[in-house]
Amino acid sequence: MQFDIVTIFPRMVDAGLAEGILARALKSELLRVRVRDLREFTDDRHRTVDGGWPGMVMKPEPLFRAVEAIRKDGGEPDAVVLVSPQGKPFTQAEAARLSGLDRVTILCGRYEGIDDRVRESLVTEEISIGDYVLSGGELPALVIVDAVARLIPGVVGDEDSVAGDSFSRGLLDYPHFTRPAEFREWKVPDVLVSGHHGEIRKWRKRQALELTLDRRPELLIDAELDVEEQEILRELMERKKGAAHGRD
Repeated sequence: MQFDIVTIFPRMVDAGLAEGILARALKSELLRVRVRDLREFTDDRHRTVDGGWPGMVMKPEPLFRAVEAIRKDGGEPDAVVLVSPQGKPFTQAEAARLSGLDRVTILCGRYEGIDDRVRESLVTEEISIGDYVLSGGELPALVIVDAVARLIPGVVGDEDSVAGDSFSRGLLDYPHFTRPAEFREWKVPDVLVSGHHGEIRKWRKRQALELTLDRRPELLIDAELDVEEQEILRELMERKKGAAHGRD
């Protein structure tokens, strides 16, 4: 899979690709990322990317030229993504969808935004990573690439761990512990050192459901639950209902 990222701060994106899972994915060629400096597609000596009108809006010409160069290099991208507060929320399901594409272009905005002709005639979709304001699209682009890369077979060594990540099935993840079994006055839950794999599995399911019900109950509407999880959830909801009645 290949990402083409268009930005006026290529070194900012390069730095995010230089460590960890993304660096390993690039080295193994399971993932390809080409960072394009938008200023290389300007036509004036000042390499101007904004239109100069009040509000510092990014000009359409360099962005169109950048995407046209991407098309010339490797054909039409499967998606031209603008990271934007107006975009659809980026979720694990969206990451999975994008991971099934061969080539994705991401446009990183700056200043007050991008000339709307880019949005109307060049961009195929807009994505937002959250309801807050950032200085530009470089960090959201890296978030998207990281989340998608984890779903490419071979990028993460233990693919079972990816399947169990938070949001993969619509649930938050269960708590994790490691050695030592006792640290200061805090101990790992007894069930996790019991050696009873069935009980450990059930404990993890219960913890994930309890956390989700407490913190993100809306996720449970579309969560993929097996029979055992459905029974655990019914029990948790009955207990929660009983506790609420007890406070009345």
